[in-house]
Amino acid sequence: MSGHSKWATTKHKKAAIDAKRGKLFARLVKNIEVAARTGGGDPDGNPTLYDAIQKARKNSVPLDNIERAVKRGSGAEAGGADWQTIMYEGYGPNGVAVLIECLTDNRNRAATEVRVAMTRNGGSMADPGSVSYLFNRKGVVLVPKSEGMSEDDVLLVVLDAGAEEVNDLGEAFEIISEAGDLLAVRSAIQEAGIDYESAETNFLPSVSVELDEDGARKVFRLIEALEDSDDVQNVFANFDVSDEVMEAVG
Repeated sequence: MSGHSKWATTKHKKAAIDAKRGKLFARLVKNIEVAARTGGGDPDGNPTLYDAIQKARKNSVPLDNIERAVKRGSGAEAGGADWQTIMYEGYGPNGVAVLIECLTDNRNRAATEVRVAMTRNGGSMADPGSVSYLFNRKGVVLVPKSEGMSEDDVLLVVLDAGAEEVNDLGEAFEIISEAGDLLAVRSAIQEAGIDYESAETNFLPSVSVELDEDGARKVFRLIEALEDSDDVQNVFANFDVSDEVMEAVG
């Protein structure tokens, strides 16, 4: 998991500063809109919305955009789209299992774009259920490292709240829990006065495929192609890469 997690963190950091910033903003705003529509527009009574707003703020999404997304989602302002969540499953290069989470207002467009990205980059679509069993839905909280804070310090704060493990990702700690314990873990971090980057549910692989440099390049290319689609919200894949391979791939 370590190489995969570090890759995810690196990608997350890059996404916030590169030319795809607008795409990242759009995804985060979409998350807010859906969370507000599902659980209401009050962040204090809607933990999913609270965390969606937190992540957007941490990625410098303008406050005005955030507020408008909450209003659209909660119905206080017109213009909210009928977003649907669709999961696609497939295999990438080297037999890597891929889960593609779409948030779209056009199912046909989403399906076409996912299929094209997969087939053009060495992937293939799979039947529902043939890949998803290789993943578990987990709560994931990212905590930026601060001076004097160790992995053990973080673990002590979140252990009683249901955290299963804490991983050192270099510049941040990744706290993993059952999806149902995410709110308790995030609350424990806040009560301890610790700043956090994001808290959300993700699909984490139960088994991983170790990739060499060539395999890593191919899989990263596929994931980038999928993420180029405006309909694709998240891509989860069951690969692992060593620090050496990460360095080589850059």
